[in-house]
Amino acid sequence: MPTAGAAPTLADRLRADLRNPLFLQAYALMINTGITAVLGLGYWFLATKLYPPDAFGEGQTMISAMRLFSSLTGLAFVGAMARFIPVGGRRTSEFVQRGYAVAGATGVVAALGFLLTLPLWGPAYAGLGGFGPGLFFLASVLVWTIFTLQDVTLAGLRKAIWVPANSLAFGLVKMALLAGLAFALPSGGLFGGIFLSWIIPTAMALIPINWFIFRFAIPRHVRQNEGDPPRLREIGRFLAGDFPGALSLLLTLYLVPVLVAAWLNDPTLFGYFSVTHTLGCMIGLLAANMAVSLTVEGAFNAAELARSVRNALRRAVLIIVPIVAIAALAAPLILSVFSTEMAEAASPLLRLMALSVLPGMLIEIHLSTLRATSQARRLAIVQIGLAVLTLGLIAVLFPVAGITGVGYAVLAANAIIALSALPHLRRIATVS
Repeated sequence: MPTAGAAPTLADRLRADLRNPLFLQAYALMINTGITAVLGLGYWFLATKLYPPDAFGEGQTMISAMRLFSSLTGLAFVGAMARFIPVGGRRTSEFVQRGYAVAGATGVVAALGFLLTLPLWGPAYAGLGGFGPGLFFLASVLVWTIFTLQDVTLAGLRKAIWVPANSLAFGLVKMALLAGLAFALPSGGLFGGIFLSWIIPTAMALIPINWFIFRFAIPRHVRQNEGDPPRLREIGRFLAGDFPGALSLLLTLYLVPVLVAAWLNDPTLFGYFSVTHTLGCMIGLLAANMAVSLTVEGAFNAAELARSVRNALRRAVLIIVPIVAIAALAAPLILSVFSTEMAEAASPLLRLMALSVLPGMLIEIHLSTLRATSQARRLAIVQIGLAVLTLGLIAVLFPVAGITGVGYAVLAANAIIALSALPHLRRIATVS
């Protein structure tokens, strides 16, 4: 404890932060992102050394296709789960199960539509043709969808401190399997070592995490929060605004790699793009982590929303700005870990993706305040507007600037939407 009149030290401030659920949950999710990024770098480094460049690109192509449908639908439910799990009361378990079921079914149906139209997507996805590969791909989409929702479920239950442990175990098993399969299955594609090392640990992780969620975390949450659960009409009204907007916004993350793979039809160059794009998105996840925590705490305590917004903005700036600066300045050095060719081809893209996180940080905080206050219509407008703007700019700039054009488009779109969101964010943050 600091002495009377003495300025608090960094350790004092950290201890105070860890007693605040807003910061505790956000820091746990940010640590999870850091662990994911570090282990991801190690995973990609091993993959570039153990697999030929074309096999690496083909494996990334399959992963991108799977994540398009699983993450697209799964993450579209993140806002609703973060908003309503904290106030789910005795129906929390039912709400989580329905979230899993609806997100999983939606992802599988969307992936089935993709498989039925494979000729339209070009030769890069020809390996998904046939009953066996198609069925395995659909099962992978379902597994990854539920895996995606586990983290926000733990955060909504104020158990986000378990998320980094899950990611650490998942990442280590994934890397070990990648190395082991390099000799047995060195090819790319759906049944190559890269894709299998990704999906097998994912399936393994579902059992212990969901056992903990439904056996321990939810019963304790129900005992501590026995209020009336939200009505289905309230949840439906929220989803009507948030789900289409979130779905549109997620297209900018997961449809873009699939389109770039089809446009390039070059597995090696797409491998460079995929790693760089994923790194940029991971930096952006830091802001999204703070936003998820803000949504949860705003749902628990609406009266403290303004103070929570100010605190979230301060901590986000303190943590994210230095990381963005390092990524922008050291982009060639970071990518040269994989290969000099990747550094030459993708450094401008990494710089632009990193810089786009700064306006993206404001957008994420803005969206979290809208979710916490159930402003579904404004949620949809902001998210759909950002998605349309981003995809439109990518369509214009990619033919001119190649993969670097994706970075220019994301930065420009984020800057425009962040400027439009500033007045509302300022009003929320200045409420006494």
